[in-house]
Amino acid sequence: MTEGEQVAHPTDEEQVRRLYEELVEGWNARDASRMALLFADDGSVVGFDGSQMDGPSQIEKVLGGIFVDHQTAPYTSIVRDVRVPDADVAVLRAVVGMVPPGQDDIDPSVNAVQTLVAVRREGRWRVELFQTTPAAFHGRPEESARLTQELRRALRAYRSSSSSESSASNSSE
Repeated sequence: MTEGEQVAHPTDEEQVRRLYEELVEGWNARDASRMALLFADDGSVVGFDGSQMDGPSQIEKVLGGIFVDHQTAPYTSIVRDVRVPDADVAVLRAVVGMVPPGQDDIDPSVNAVQTLVAVRREGRWRVELFQTTPAAFHGRPEESARLTQELRRALRAYRSSSSSESSASNSSE
């Protein structure tokens, strides 16, 4: 590095977004250990069905059991916003859809809203709370349809970028 050159450091918002992406990637890889490592020692999960898990070891054990016993669907996610109301606390809100195994489209019945509360401890962002709530939109089918369409667009964009990356890496071999 030359004199006067500055190193780019990710902002808190970017770091919290990356933490969430790592959590989603862990879910999509069906890797409970990878997910549990992202949590603070006293971190908690509130699952889609209201199940509660506290601490990385319980999170790893319960999610590991889910991954063994169920063919979970991967998330397609859209981050709505990240707020950093305090130097060491951040809140991320996102929406997710899932494509069930063996299918190729979002299943609207499992669309959800996710909230991640992150805390900075010893210079690293960790998940303090991760909650997934069904996006039921009771009495508002147009909201459900709107969210499903938005998630389908995100899924198409992801698939398009994945196939472009795959094509680019294959053509460079």
